[in-house]
Amino acid sequence: MRVSFASGAAALVIVCLPSTPRAADSDVRVSSIGYLTARAKRVSVLGTATGFTVRRASDGTTAFEGTLPAPAADPGTNDMVAQGDFSGLAETGRFYVDVPGVGRSVEFPIGDDVYRRPFFASMVGFYGWRCGTAVSFAFAGDSFAHAACHMGDGYLDYLGQAGAMRDGTGGWHDAGDFGKYTGNAGFTLGMMLSAFERHPAGILQAPLPIPEAGGALPDYLDELRWELDWMLKMMYAADDGRVSHKLTARAFEGFVMPEADTQTRYFVPFATAATADFVAALAQASRIYRPYDEAFADRCLTAARTAYAYLTANTANTAAQTDFTTGGYMTSDPDDRLWAAAEMWETTGDAAALADVETRINAVAATATLVAADFDWGSVRNLGLFTYLLSARVGRTPAVVDRVRASALAAANAVATAHDASGYGRGVTSYYWGSNGSVARTSMLLAVANRLTDDTRYLDVAADQLGYLFGRNHYNRSQVTGLGIDPPLHPHHRASAADRVAAPWPGLLVGGGTTATGWMDNQDMYMVNEVAINWNGALVYALALFLPEGAWPPPQSEVDAGAGSDAGASDAGRDAAGSDRAPFIADSRPPRGNGGGGCGCAFTPATPERWSCVGLALVVLLAVRRRRSRS
Repeated sequence: MRVSFASGAAALVIVCLPSTPRAADSDVRVSSIGYLTARAKRVSVLGTATGFTVRRASDGTTAFEGTLPAPAADPGTNDMVAQGDFSGLAETGRFYVDVPGVGRSVEFPIGDDVYRRPFFASMVGFYGWRCGTAVSFAFAGDSFAHAACHMGDGYLDYLGQAGAMRDGTGGWHDAGDFGKYTGNAGFTLGMMLSAFERHPAGILQAPLPIPEAGGALPDYLDELRWELDWMLKMMYAADDGRVSHKLTARAFEGFVMPEADTQTRYFVPFATAATADFVAALAQASRIYRPYDEAFADRCLTAARTAYAYLTANTANTAAQTDFTTGGYMTSDPDDRLWAAAEMWETTGDAAALADVETRINAVAATATLVAADFDWGSVRNLGLFTYLLSARVGRTPAVVDRVRASALAAANAVATAHDASGYGRGVTSYYWGSNGSVARTSMLLAVANRLTDDTRYLDVAADQLGYLFGRNHYNRSQVTGLGIDPPLHPHHRASAADRVAAPWPGLLVGGGTTATGWMDNQDMYMVNEVAINWNGALVYALALFLPEGAWPPPQSEVDAGAGSDAGASDAGRDAAGSDRAPFIADSRPPRGNGGGGCGCAFTPATPERWSCVGLALVVLLAVRRRRSRS
């Protein structure tokens, strides 16, 4: 705390610190967006203590007491961490963890619906990525918008038609750049369509701030359709199943708003991996959209059949060859073809597609592990294996099913083992570009293992991956813009850099460190702080896994970006011109950076620290008055 007297004047300046958690408090690390009532709840403590107390935020009373083991080295970071378990606390409300001699955590909620707001924000992230249309929404007191962009997509020069154009508008920008890439789009859609197909109860009524809201489709499927409609434009022709690898300019654009990017953009030649991902996503979409829009489902399936026919007639791996320096997404196609065959079989029941997928499964099993514990866009085999394994269709070869099942459980157990060994519950042992997305993506594997065995331990591990991403980590920081404790402020994301809003666009998962301690919140560090649809798609799946069934409550009038944090970030609620923004999303904690009072305290009203601050202010004010009366 600092106290300043204005010489010879009645002015009084009191700055109550900390306006962020005290230094020691950063050693008590929790899932800042909260914990599910029925799932595991863990805290990571850096420091030496024998016990901890979970206290009610409203009055500081004890809700739970637990013991702490001796600290142990986290395998990745070498941090000395003691993990406390308060899974036995089933009370709902807002709490914090108090560790004598170490500090206290930020506040967090416990409830069945704690993941609704992060899910909403993550889907808002996708809406913000829309290309070929104007976008506008409000979040946490800020307004975000861009005008219609890239309406000239795209030229066919690299497809042998110099100067000719074809409609390639729409879709999502892929990442921090404005390119659109078929393979990564297909992979992202595969995760998000699977979330709806396997865990629809909490998604069906989820409201999104999109133009199509409240229509015949669930809002979630409306957002996915924006990307699907664009993907359909990437096939060469109705009777030519080749699919363009990407649609971009020849080089990355600068850090400008989407509508300010005026580079010429081109369809890039086909690749068989991208074509296979196109098949898989559209075949899956066909069966999911059929109850809502039969004509659209037919359109998706027709395109998938045409592209699949091309693949079966052309078995060689073909990669797109261009001199473009935009995202490569270069990969060989065996895993993509397996996924395509699996989705075609699941949608149509075609015996040839089943034979195709089982032949490919057996070929992989002869030389490699079938189900990977850690996977991303470069190895999409898991998506096909999960579809095959969970299918209710008849005709599968029992020995092949057993082989895939055993591999899936082994992979899930490997994630659980890594989780148990980590001081922060991280289920992925490797660190690389985008590994935060892989941490979220383990939820797909763990959900499959839970379905196969009915063992809820896998769900506990999945929930802990979200805890890691939202603050129970080496950095004591959320990895998602606009959410949780001390979230990223400077992602490698062009719209966040180029607009006039201080806060970054919300709901975006950054890639994370390429080493265990190497993450930096730096716009220029794309290898650790970029955002991408395949990472956000994984986050959406992880959150959807735990959404409660039923109607969502309407948005409330007060809003804050840092759910779960009791510390303000800055003036992120104002744009560069200083104007206040309209609220949109509900949150129960005090306004950011003010704690509900006028002195900048970051404490909730009932805490002793808050009253100490107020008391000192009164003492100083009396001193000032006495000094003035004597002068």
